[in-house]
Amino acid sequence: MVLLLLVLRLNENPKNKMVKKCISYVMLFAALGWSTALSAQTIDQKKTSEKFSTLLYYIEQMYVDSVDSEALVETAIVGMLEELDPHSSYISAADVQEANAPLKGNFDGIGIQFNILKDTILVVSPISGGPSEKLGIQAGDKIVIIDGENVAGVGVSNNDVRDKLMGPKDTKVTVGIKRKGSKKLLEFEIIRDKIPIFSVDASYMVDDEIGYVKVNRFGKTTMQELREALMKMKSQGMKDLILDLQGNGGGYLQTAIDMADEFLSEQKLIVFTQGRSFPKDDFYARREGLFEKGRLVVLIDEGSASASEIVSGAIQDWDRGLIVGRRSFGKGLVQRPVPLPDGAEVRLTVQKYYTPSGRCIQKPYDEGVEAYRNEKYDRYESGELYSLDNIDLPDSLKFETNVKKRTVYGGGGILPDIFVPVDTSMTTDYFMDLIRTGIMNRFALEYTNEHRQEMMEVFNTSATFRDNFVITDNIKKELVALAESEEVAFNEEEWNISKEAIEIRLAALIGRNLYDYNLFFEIINELSPAYQKAIKTLKDGTFEKANLAHRDF
Repeated sequence: MVLLLLVLRLNENPKNKMVKKCISYVMLFAALGWSTALSAQTIDQKKTSEKFSTLLYYIEQMYVDSVDSEALVETAIVGMLEELDPHSSYISAADVQEANAPLKGNFDGIGIQFNILKDTILVVSPISGGPSEKLGIQAGDKIVIIDGENVAGVGVSNNDVRDKLMGPKDTKVTVGIKRKGSKKLLEFEIIRDKIPIFSVDASYMVDDEIGYVKVNRFGKTTMQELREALMKMKSQGMKDLILDLQGNGGGYLQTAIDMADEFLSEQKLIVFTQGRSFPKDDFYARREGLFEKGRLVVLIDEGSASASEIVSGAIQDWDRGLIVGRRSFGKGLVQRPVPLPDGAEVRLTVQKYYTPSGRCIQKPYDEGVEAYRNEKYDRYESGELYSLDNIDLPDSLKFETNVKKRTVYGGGGILPDIFVPVDTSMTTDYFMDLIRTGIMNRFALEYTNEHRQEMMEVFNTSATFRDNFVITDNIKKELVALAESEEVAFNEEEWNISKEAIEIRLAALIGRNLYDYNLFFEIINELSPAYQKAIKTLKDGTFEKANLAHRDF
C-alpha cells in the first residue's frame, strides 16, 4: 500500500529532477484541499510527505535493481486516486491531448475514417468538410504510400496510421492512393487541418411526426449539432422526439445542462452539485428551448452515464417525458481537470450531482474499484437486465417527481419509466463470432468497395437503399465463405435463428459504408427493442396514460 501512495522527497538530494517534480505534485494536492482533509484527521502533512519522500529516496538509492522513478511516481498517483473513488483518474502528458479530443470536438489530421483490410489502409469515408474530402479522396481508396514509405502489406497497425496521418494543423503529408478503375497510382499532398468529431451520430424522421436523434457524447460541439438536428426535423414536421442516449458515457456538465434546457422551460432546476470544498450549486434552465412542449421519449441503458443521467433525471423529475430502456450506469460524481507541472492531468472528483427531486445517482463504490467496475456483470448475473423484479428497490430509495408526484428511485442510476429487457432471442455463437472476429465488418467493407459503382446506380439515395436493399443468397454465400476461410465454421441451425439480425446488421454496415452513419442507424434500429418500444409508446396511447406535464411547459 505504501508504494501506491509514494509521492515525493522534500529535503534530501535537491538536484534530483524527479524529486522536484514530486514536490510539485504534493504542493498541488495540498492546494486542492488534500491538506485540509489530512488536518481534519489530525495528520501532519509535512511528516506524511517526508515519510513518502524518504521511502522514494531509499528505493532510488538502495533497491536491488534500477528503478524508473517517473513510472513509480505515476503508479503511486494512480493508486492514490483509486483509494478515493472509481472516477478520479490520472492521464499522462502523452495521453492528455488524445483523451480530451473527443470532448473538444476536433483533432488535427487529414480527415478520413479508415480500416485496415488485408494489410492495406482502406478509406471507409472522408470526413465531411475535411481536407481529404476537399481534395477528392473517396471511400474505397487504398492508401499504399505515406510520405514516400510503403505502408501496404507490411503489417501496419491502427496506431501506425494515426501516427503517420495525424499531425499539427497546416503541416503536409503526401499519400499515394490506389483507386479501383485507375491503373495509375494517385498522389495527393494533404494539408492537415482541424477535423471535427461529431456528437450526433444520426438524426432523421421516423415518420411524418416522430423525429429521432442519437447523441454519443456531451462535448464542446454537441449543442450546436443537436440544435441543427432539431431545427431541421421541426422544419420537416416533427411533433414528437425520441432522444437516444443509450451507451452515452457522458462528458461536459455544462453541455448536459444546456441539453436539458432545450426541453425544460425557464427557471426549472436541472441539477445541483455539492462537494466538501465547494458550495452547493444550482443549475437552472435559462432560455427558451427548441423542444419544450412536444412529446419526448429518452432512451437509456446500462451504458448511459454521467451527463446522460443529468438529462434523463431532469426530464423524469419534471414529468417532461418518458424514460425508456434499462437502469443507467449510476455515475453521479463530478470530475474537475487539474493540470500537473509536466503536462499530465488529474481528473479529480470534487462534487456529487443530484437530480431536481434530490436523488443522488451515484451507485455505491465502498467495496472498491474492482467490485465497482464489475457491477455491470452483477446486473447480468442477478437477472436485472431481463426483469425489473430483480432490482432491489427499498422504500428508502423512493422519491417523488416535482409536478405529478410520480414515484421515482435513487440509489444508483436512473430507473426508466418503461423497462425494456435485453433481447437475446436472435443471439447465437455463430452470430457473435461473425461480429467478434470482425468478419462482418470486413465483409461489408469488401462488398461495398467491390460493388460501390453498381450499388450507387441502383440505390441513388440513402432512402432507396434503406427501402430496397436485400441480402441475397449470393451475398450470404460470400459471407459464409469468408467466415470459413477465417475458421468460423458455418452453423445452419444458428444461422436460421440469427438470420434476421445478421441480415439487418450487414445491410446497415453496407449502407454506412455507401452513405453515412445516419443510414446505419435508420436500418440497425430495427434491432433495437428500446427504439421500437419508444415508437409504440408514442402511437398506442401509453404516453398519454402516463399523465405527464409536457403540455404545461
